[in-house]
Amino acid sequence: MKQTLIELLDARVRAALTAVDCPDAPAVIQPAGRPEFGDYQANGVMGAAKARKMNPRQLAEQVVAKLDLAGIADKLEIAGPGFINITLAPEFLAGLANAALVDDRIGVPQPASQRVIVDYSSPNLAKEMHVGHLRSTIIGDALARVLRFLGHEVIAQNHVGDWGTQFGMLTAYLIESEQEGDVALSDLEDFYRRAKQKFDADDAFAMRAREYVVKLQGGDAQVNALWQKFLDVSLHHCEAVYEKLGVGLERKDVRGESAYNDDLPVVVADLQAKGLAVESEGAQVVFLEEFSNKEGEAQAYIVQKQDGGYLYSTSDLAAVRYRVGTLKADRALYVVDARQGLHFQQMFTLARKAGYASDVVKLEHVGFGVMLGEDGKPFKTRAGGTVKLAELLDEAEHRAFALVSEKNAEMPEAQRREIAHVVGIGAVKYADLSKNRNSDYVFSWDSMLSFEGNTAPYLQYAYTRIAGVFRRAEGFDANAQIVLNDEAERQLALMLARFAEALQSVARETMPHFLCIYLYELAGQFMRFYEACPVLKSEGAVRDSRLRLCELTARVLKTGLGLLGIQVLEQM
Repeated sequence: MKQTLIELLDARVRAALTAVDCPDAPAVIQPAGRPEFGDYQANGVMGAAKARKMNPRQLAEQVVAKLDLAGIADKLEIAGPGFINITLAPEFLAGLANAALVDDRIGVPQPASQRVIVDYSSPNLAKEMHVGHLRSTIIGDALARVLRFLGHEVIAQNHVGDWGTQFGMLTAYLIESEQEGDVALSDLEDFYRRAKQKFDADDAFAMRAREYVVKLQGGDAQVNALWQKFLDVSLHHCEAVYEKLGVGLERKDVRGESAYNDDLPVVVADLQAKGLAVESEGAQVVFLEEFSNKEGEAQAYIVQKQDGGYLYSTSDLAAVRYRVGTLKADRALYVVDARQGLHFQQMFTLARKAGYASDVVKLEHVGFGVMLGEDGKPFKTRAGGTVKLAELLDEAEHRAFALVSEKNAEMPEAQRREIAHVVGIGAVKYADLSKNRNSDYVFSWDSMLSFEGNTAPYLQYAYTRIAGVFRRAEGFDANAQIVLNDEAERQLALMLARFAEALQSVARETMPHFLCIYLYELAGQFMRFYEACPVLKSEGAVRDSRLRLCELTARVLKTGLGLLGIQVLEQM
């Protein structure tokens, strides 16, 4: 099918509205809220009737009379003030399921392709990644995976913090401590703390650190070599975390703040030439009237400081110029903490005013809330320090291993370790992705590792349970056609056909939890089907049909979880 179910029904209802002289009325197709309302509802008649001073039910009757859903729906009902309830035919849903079984894309249509930039993860280098980097990393990765699956060209951009005063500070401390040999990341962490203490306490050292920044920006060979060493060690650590997380970021995706250094004076000069940037108290500032306060004073967007230095506000503008001008982006997603919301609103506004991005290019801030501890406060170690991401993932595997060992003590340790990795990392990722990204959420080991409720272990177990069915099946007709005779079969086929709708809603709204909701509902619908419709105890064509329905469910679960960056297991 080249359309999702909603798109197909929308087109048919729009054609019917046009046929009754309501071409501008919206079809408003949505899944029905309850089974007695059918599978989908068309809710666009009321507004059209009001505009024409007609009785809504009378107009709905005219629309239904013109609505061509032959071979698609076996029941149309008018409910309430003018809703049109649509119940899809079992034969139609069976046809979709059979087509999906022989399709590499499981029946998911491809929309018109776009080139999409996804800016995510973005750790500050010279320090270890901590839990504050988790949400950007896994939300961005999930969005990149879904967009790629839908056929879009995705360009990942890991906009790392690899420039500025902190690197002058580190370099000064390293040189003055005469410790220019090979360094481990743990040393860099220690260096950073000591350097920061000295920077704050020693004005002369702070001055030298700033001089090293100038040397770095000026291309000094010694300073540049040390800077590159910091980057290599830090990126090696990041890559180890990405590998354990199952995130697809690579070294080639790194384009840090330093990449835009040469373009920063060009950006400022261009803003000046266009009359956007003006001098204010020695700094170069753009006053954005769109963000005026209650007194009518325009918000100041600083692009160059009094001392001639630049800010991330300037490098972000340079990045827009690069992403639109060089990479030719149609859409750019910035997966960054929600607390940066105002900055991105202002930066996007200025980028458009300066001509760096036309109105056709979509610039979107994909914000997210904070991870909280069970005390409702920002997630910290017991000692109150920052939780390192690598240590969090190690603990996830450790806890999962204890859980698996408790349930399967006789299983070989290597197998238990493999299961613990898949379950532990999947649990951490799903616990985050299943929440509305705009909300803060409470990090709880007990809830995320539970095999009940909307968790990764529950969904992974649902897949494993289907795999177990096939191990016991002892053969079936792998080319059999799905035939839907029972309502539980029809409901499962309907849910499977909605996979494409779930993916498109994730891509459109940048909300990974929509896919989590879908997968949880699919797993629940499969359990209802499995209880109502005997699979292995049935016979002949019915048995083969139900096994094929199980096969399609397993493929959708595996694919959907994979798009969230979560693995499945044949046995748990």
